Amino acid sequence: MDIFGVLTMLGGLALFLYGMDLMGKSLERQAGNRLQTILERLTARPTMGFLLGLVTTAVIQSSSATTVMVVGFVNSGLMKLHQACSVIMGANVGTTVTSWILSLSGLEGDSFFVQLLKPSSFSPVLALVGVVLYLFSKRDRVKVTGAALLGFAILMFGMDTMSGAVKPLAKVPEFTQMFTLFSNPVLGVLTGALLTAVIQSSSASVGILQALSATGAVTYASAIPIIMGQNIGTCVTALISAVGANRNARRAAFIHLYFNVIGVAVFLALYMLVQVFVPLPFADDTVNGLGIAVVHTCFNLLATAVLLPFSRQLERLACMTVRGSAKDEPVVTLDERLLNTPAVAVEQSRRASVDMAHAAKAALSESMRLISHYDAARDAAVREMEDQTDQYEDLLGAYLVKLSAHEMTQQDSRETSMLLHMIGDFERIGDHALNLSDVARELHDKKLSFSEQARREVAILGNAIDEVLTLAIRAFETGDAALARRVEPLEQVVDDLTKELKRRHIERLQSGVCTIVMGFILADLTNNCERVADHCSNIAATLIECAQGRFGMHGYTLEAEASADYRRLYQEYLHKYSLTAAAAE
Repeated sequence: MDIFGVLTMLGGLALFLYGMDLMGKSLERQAGNRLQTILERLTARPTMGFLLGLVTTAVIQSSSATTVMVVGFVNSGLMKLHQACSVIMGANVGTTVTSWILSLSGLEGDSFFVQLLKPSSFSPVLALVGVVLYLFSKRDRVKVTGAALLGFAILMFGMDTMSGAVKPLAKVPEFTQMFTLFSNPVLGVLTGALLTAVIQSSSASVGILQALSATGAVTYASAIPIIMGQNIGTCVTALISAVGANRNARRAAFIHLYFNVIGVAVFLALYMLVQVFVPLPFADDTVNGLGIAVVHTCFNLLATAVLLPFSRQLERLACMTVRGSAKDEPVVTLDERLLNTPAVAVEQSRRASVDMAHAAKAALSESMRLISHYDAARDAAVREMEDQTDQYEDLLGAYLVKLSAHEMTQQDSRETSMLLHMIGDFERIGDHALNLSDVARELHDKKLSFSEQARREVAILGNAIDEVLTLAIRAFETGDAALARRVEPLEQVVDDLTKELKRRHIERLQSGVCTIVMGFILADLTNNCERVADHCSNIAATLIECAQGRFGMHGYTLEAEASADYRRLYQEYLHKYSLTAAAAE
């Protein structure tokens, strides 16, 4: 093989790796919206997790990418550790699909059907279709499909180029002798692991081995250990991605490592024993691309069949390796690995935003209870919850801004904008909860209290605030626009309540029942309650406008106030939270 042959081989390798990367990333983006749905259907059953891992890897053509996503899911709380274990096993089987596709390049025969299946026949067509879709379509999903087709065509062209370039090596004795060294199982495993660790893709390293098999120098005896080692080498990607992640994400990466190491150890020992006592009759036969695909599939299927029942034990082993407690973890983890799959990153952000909303509501509910029954411990709890909402806003805001820079579908982009709008409202609700706890502490420290009548009126206002916040959060959590439309009329009732409370206080002040100091405190209380209701209105309006594909909140408010449903709901809530009943008690 001369220098030009080496350059051709390296060029084919470069095209092969680039094509695999382009195809994998394009398929991952294409599957992103579906991944969100799949995640929601996850169950604790190992078989379901196994199928999820298998299908996902078969779709995106990379077990490394699937495992890195799993680490990200666990790190962000979208997936439990015990679910990750079976998904990782499924990913190992799913990656064998690539080797079967690549084995098509070794098909031989003159029939039309065989010629049609050869990559040299259909790859140019796929490349042409892919270029047309990518260059001339304006729709994101069509462009991504074009990129995936183009990536596949480049991959297969690179595979053919590599195979053609290395064929002359069959006449080089040194090359043939080198492969006889890999018949040593331990050396073969180490070589496969090192090659895969360097290129960080077991699919790519298997493809390279399939290309080298075109020389006729690769036997089953040398290929089997190398394939085993490739399963260990692919763990490097997940281990690197887990650096800096939380303890469960690191455990998921170690589950991947232990699964492959134990599987290789068991079957390598079994293989060596068989070779000693009952040598395999085909061990010294030359292997082709199809044979490598068969070996790769059989090994992963057998390893999974043996270890899947022991997924809980693998989980315990990973927990023993990575120790730690939940108190050491941050309030929220938004994994940047998932930014490459925007649909999943949006879902991760939405769930974190829901948690933020509940933290803000818990803080407000606790602070309203402090008004009538002050307790220093609960006061401290409100401050801690308000601090959590601040952390949520900082982390979510930064994450959503990064997410906005990625290419997304129109729906994902709209939801990202919606979340950016809403987290500010949730954070401000937390601030108002803190302000209300300050009001409660002032009452306690100054040994002041509302009159009995004022307490009943404040309780009615508190009930109205609790309902409007519950409605807003439930509408956000479920995406229910009909529920969101109930917020605005109740917000108007809260505004009316605060005005009426102030008017009634002036009457009591004139009759000598209340004092000016209590008036200032009541004004602080009602102003904060009114602001909370305003933020609830913002949340509901943003949700409705997002569903309609526009963000014109003032426009929605004007439309709502003119509707018959708004007037009906306003009267319903006005009757429900009437202060007349409180005055009569």
